[in-house]
Amino acid sequence: MEFTQAMLRFFQNGGPFMYPIAVVLVIGLAMVAERWIFLSRARNANKKAYQQVLPMLQKRSYQSVLQLARDNDAAMGRIAAAGINTLQFAKREENIALAIEEGILEAVPRLEKRTSYLATLANIATLLGLLGTIMGLIAAFTAVASADPSEKATMLSTSISVAMNTTAFGLISAIPLLLFNSMLQNKTNEIVDSLQMAGVKFLNLLTMGRPQKAEQRTANS
Repeated sequence: MEFTQAMLRFFQNGGPFMYPIAVVLVIGLAMVAERWIFLSRARNANKKAYQQVLPMLQKRSYQSVLQLARDNDAAMGRIAAAGINTLQFAKREENIALAIEEGILEAVPRLEKRTSYLATLANIATLLGLLGTIMGLIAAFTAVASADPSEKATMLSTSISVAMNTTAFGLISAIPLLLFNSMLQNKTNEIVDSLQMAGVKFLNLLTMGRPQKAEQRTANS
């Protein structure tokens, strides 16, 4: 209870700039929660899709892979489907590789969506805290200039203490947002790396045996 009251007094004594900083913090935390849930679901969905697609490709059950990609929103299935669709008319392995790479590139923006805004929100919170402090100091010195000389020292120290609250709150808001931004970026990079690894695996399975078949067709002709 005492901690809650202390935080409430801290917020109230900070002045009007505490409110926009609080809004920035709430927006940032909401964004963190949304991105964390999305990335966790995407990682689990891709892992499950990979475990399903890999045996299908090994058995060359391409229609099953295409059906899974249509029924499943996981990027892993779409990447495999892109390679299979290109395999039907591609004459070179590079074409299949480009199709798989294109599928990976299409998945990346959805994974990175809005994460970069967290660093911007952290900077905004810090700058709002500094601006609030500067405006508070300007108001404090203006008030002290017309105050009684015996009260100037007390008024000045009190006003500066209040003005510094906005800088402290700005940093309190910015530091967690920067930390969460780093965590989300690492989580995103892990998913992208897994997609690239799976893309190489899919390419090897799709192109396995193609040169031998081409040589057989040449010999038969």
